[in-house]
Amino acid sequence: MSGAPGGREGRHSRQVAFSGIGPEGQRKIAEARVAVVGLGALGTVIANGLARSGVGYLRLIDRDYVELSNLQRQLLYTEADAREGLPKAEAAARRLVEVDSGIELDPRVSDFGPDRAEELIRDVDLVVDGTDNLETRFILNDACVKAKLPWIYGGAVMDHGATMDIIPGEGPCLRCLMPEPPEGQDLPTCASAGVLNPITGIIGNIEVVEALKLIVGTERPRKTYLAVSLWSTDFSECEVERDPACPCCGQRRFEFLERAPSHAVVSLCGRDAFQVMPQSTRDMDLALACQRLSAAGKVRATSFMLTLEVDGRELRLFRDGRAIIGGAKSRDQALSLYTEYFGAD
Repeated sequence: MSGAPGGREGRHSRQVAFSGIGPEGQRKIAEARVAVVGLGALGTVIANGLARSGVGYLRLIDRDYVELSNLQRQLLYTEADAREGLPKAEAAARRLVEVDSGIELDPRVSDFGPDRAEELIRDVDLVVDGTDNLETRFILNDACVKAKLPWIYGGAVMDHGATMDIIPGEGPCLRCLMPEPPEGQDLPTCASAGVLNPITGIIGNIEVVEALKLIVGTERPRKTYLAVSLWSTDFSECEVERDPACPCCGQRRFEFLERAPSHAVVSLCGRDAFQVMPQSTRDMDLALACQRLSAAGKVRATSFMLTLEVDGRELRLFRDGRAIIGGAKSRDQALSLYTEYFGAD
């Protein structure tokens, strides 16, 4: 998606005047091809920043749809998008083409699963992480390391955020930092624990700056893991060493990329609902999950099942990790709701 590029001269004059970029850096930015994976609170900040910086090609990847509850923190969407139920990738592209009609926008309404990841990052120079779950990030790490493609990790929940540049062949990958993802039910999510809106802006904009530095190429990538606790105004960095025994970048075993898709999603006949099956049986602590989700909506639990009512939908979670997602409009939306409220498998 692109429009007529009229009136580009002077658009980025303030950015070109910055010594770290200059005319040659701006030319490189205009020629860059960047993929943004995930277009929620973090991803919309990233996509907005990259588009306004003049990145010439942006691939916008997300499986979800715009809802009213997104509008508090996801800056590219409107009430009209929510009423229409637009896919986030499409809604973001529509907004950004109004910002800069001269850049090429490539919206992809897709789950970033192991069966699609390599195709979704093909023919780009850089990938920036706007996702909201670790399972997708481990798939992204595998795909980028396999393709020797740089990517920028970022995440935010509550008032906490973190980011790290990952340059395959030059430094550590995500699995050097975190060899295995924690159990999904132990992780806070934006739905269960909330998110302070400014933290997504801070982390997302740091990711944009790191992306511009990598594109321009005048400075070496940051080699530290940056963590932010915004409520206490604490910023800290730590060195992450490349692990020669890392299964991914050390041994080049791409275990997350080679897995079958983690959930089976099926439509329930005669009902406006989908059943989401985890790849493996999960022993869910429903009482703990009920406590975690108490701020997300009306929630109740028995020894067999948890029921969450949120945004006019009814989500039922069983002890084995199986869930029935009522009110979802598609398989991708059902999976997105499952991940948002109940965590990754």
